[in-house]
Amino acid sequence: MSRVPLDQILELPATDRVEIAQVIWESVFEHPEAVPLTQAQKDELERRWQAFQQNPDEGEPWDDVKRSLLSE
Repeated sequence: MSRVPLDQILELPATDRVEIAQVIWESVFEHPEAVPLTQAQKDELERRWQAFQQNPDEGEPWDDVKRSLLSE
C-alpha cells in the first residue's frame, strides 16, 4: 500500500476527502474492539442503554433527526 502525505490529502476536493473519511470510518467500524473506550465512555453508554431500556419509545427516530438537521 502506498502512503500519501496528509497535506496532499487535505488539498483534495471536499468530495474526495469525504470519500476517504468514509473508507477510514468503515475500516474502524469493522473492528470496533480495536478502539478502546475510557471508563467514562463505558459509563455513558451504560447510562444511555439503561435509559433506553426504561423508555424505549422516548426519543426520535434517526431518519427524523437526520432530516431535521439537513433541512436547517
